Amino acid sequence: MGKGTGAQAGLRRRNMALVMKALAAGENVTRAAVAAEVGLTRATVSTLVDELLAAGLVEEQGAQRPGTVGRPGTVLALSETGPAGIGAEIGVDHLAACAVDLHGRVRARAQRPAANRSRPAEAVLAELADLTAGVVAEAAAAGLHPVRTTVAVPGLIGQDRGTVLRAPNLGWEDVPLAAAFGEAAAVENEANLGALAELWLGGHDGRLTDFVHVSAEIGIGAALVVEGRLFRGARGFAGELGHVPVRPEGPRCSCGANGCLETYAGEEALLRAAGVRTGRGPALKAAAVAGDPAALRALEEAGAALGIALSGAVNLLDPQAVVVGGPLADLAPWLLPGVRRELAARVTDRQWRAQDVLVSRLGHDGVLRGAAYSSVRTVLDDPATWIRTVTEPSLPPTGSTSCSSR
Repeated sequence: MGKGTGAQAGLRRRNMALVMKALAAGENVTRAAVAAEVGLTRATVSTLVDELLAAGLVEEQGAQRPGTVGRPGTVLALSETGPAGIGAEIGVDHLAACAVDLHGRVRARAQRPAANRSRPAEAVLAELADLTAGVVAEAAAAGLHPVRTTVAVPGLIGQDRGTVLRAPNLGWEDVPLAAAFGEAAAVENEANLGALAELWLGGHDGRLTDFVHVSAEIGIGAALVVEGRLFRGARGFAGELGHVPVRPEGPRCSCGANGCLETYAGEEALLRAAGVRTGRGPALKAAAVAGDPAALRALEEAGAALGIALSGAVNLLDPQAVVVGGPLADLAPWLLPGVRRELAARVTDRQWRAQDVLVSRLGHDGVLRGAAYSSVRTVLDDPATWIRTVTEPSLPPTGSTSCSSR
């Protein structure tokens, strides 16, 4: 391929991605609207849209609705069939999988309880593969075809995005997880995927681009989104908020240090302090709703500890907001007063407001949906390569194992 030909192909690839993202971001969108949005000629946009239509990535939905200026155009939208992203999640006490379409809508989902702590990784992965296969089959019946699978794990992930280096709450070390799901698979830390789900699917319409996302089950995880991109750190381990010391004289943590946030606000610490022995998170919430003094006291102390840890992150990073997600969101009414009080007392920016602590709308599915959508976004980010992969099957699968794209 000549130099000029290669440059032309690269330009076409970038332009097609621009068109695809414009279609993904808008409603009642026409070719003319896309051309105005991305700064390309109508002829160029029309040619690219025709290719996307032929590939099944875009569909026409009829004439533009009345009330628009000028001659109505044909409305375009991302296809509801075709490429799908598969997400799989390994929790300490559950396994889950789902499929999402190009819109990020969940089209198939399955979950089952599983006691995964200290369970052999091979057994966990075999059960997860079985669960995922059922989701893939259900998605296929709806006309969806998996692009890749992303697996969410509560642990440190290697830079190859395929190996779990250490997952203390599972008892795992150096597990080559992606290999169990085939070539087109990636592994990602669950907290990172929760933050990416918030960025992409949290209903902020692109307005929230700098934030700290915090969630918890057995442990506490956080992730940092800076200028619309996931911040990983030099070795990929940024966000270990659970092991920030909040009271150095406090109890010993599983990491070997004393007084870490996890010893006050992790699920096991909360349940122990509240005197809840069965039912875990839902039982703790029920006790709080009922006004149980021990539960309320435990949640108050946990909220204060969380606020102390988050104040350091806010002072260091100056984010737009802190987002509380995952199971922590269920406990927000009792946690957030302590969080907000500590932030108000400790954050140096006096413009910081209580409203800057948000509760995610995604609930418990944030991590799983983030995993699935990160898989299908490889098509949104680079549709030309995906089309080429489909038409030339000998090419490697589209996308990379990084989930840090905007």
